[in-house]
Amino acid sequence: MKKIATMGAILTIAFMGGADALQYTNGRSAFKLNASGSAGFIEPDFESPLFLGDFDIHAQYNYAVAAGQTLGLVYSWDADDLDGREYVHDAFALWEIRDIGRIEVGLTDSVAHKLGVGIPDVGGLRMNHKPLFYKKIAPHGTVIPGTSVDSGHDAPRINIVSAPTNVGQYGLSVAAFGDEYDYAVDGGVKFRFPNGKLKSALSLGASFIDNPHNFSTASYLPDVTADWRAQGSVGFNIQYNSWIWGTSALVIYDEKPVDVASDGVSVGSGVSYDVLNYSVSLSYIYSKTGIWHNDFEKYYVHTGIASVRYKYSENLSWWASVGITSETPFLSTALKLAF
Repeated sequence: MKKIATMGAILTIAFMGGADALQYTNGRSAFKLNASGSAGFIEPDFESPLFLGDFDIHAQYNYAVAAGQTLGLVYSWDADDLDGREYVHDAFALWEIRDIGRIEVGLTDSVAHKLGVGIPDVGGLRMNHKPLFYKKIAPHGTVIPGTSVDSGHDAPRINIVSAPTNVGQYGLSVAAFGDEYDYAVDGGVKFRFPNGKLKSALSLGASFIDNPHNFSTASYLPDVTADWRAQGSVGFNIQYNSWIWGTSALVIYDEKPVDVASDGVSVGSGVSYDVLNYSVSLSYIYSKTGIWHNDFEKYYVHTGIASVRYKYSENLSWWASVGITSETPFLSTALKLAF
């Protein structure tokens, strides 16, 4: 406990955040900057603490060309991109027509990814997509990191997505001319039921990637080379007062993979509860790879995490998590600054 207290006392906070964005408006032009950053530590096997940090930046410029119509430019970057030696996550132009939808052109995630519904988690370990703890705890073999469709963000892409309504939202995306596959087609739909005390949402996503070659899904996973990759996802959550329960699943199939099998299934579920300035959650994800191919070794990973978060203000919060993954128990905590 002395070690934990000592590390907590010397936490440094990365500059950045997401609650009160920096904004500038001049006539028809508007600029907004959101950013967040956290810094703390993780202790695999409850032994030597290791530094653990995260950040994200999101900047957007909009120009109102007519009533209900907007042209815009978006740029974002985060810690996961830095791990992969990249300096851009999103870099795209958009055209949005209110009550109809928007078109995005450039480098960004697919519609299936953006419309996905993840599992509740109040910690800062990115349970739903490219979990942060795998930077410090190497999995025993391949593992699918999360339950959302991932077709990358490095190839030029066109996203077409409808405006959100009380019923739902849907979209389609196409990516091509990248270095990691010939083309990718993604589709997604999200149904919302926001009325009454019991609120819920359901998402469905699908993706087809032709000829992935050295396709990287995460910096700590082996690259994928196959004839083609197909993905399907489903996510569902229910909110009642301060309670949120959610579950989601991802299925991946690679046709004739080379060297290593990175396809399989990932299933997760979780529950969270808010009381005053505190939030608590309990989350679980199961991943199994190689199940479609008899000539590759199969790997499975169970991950369970309990987290608590305390919100000092709109800009500053603290979180702590205890869990186990890849047969390694761990403790992690950090402060997060946002604006």
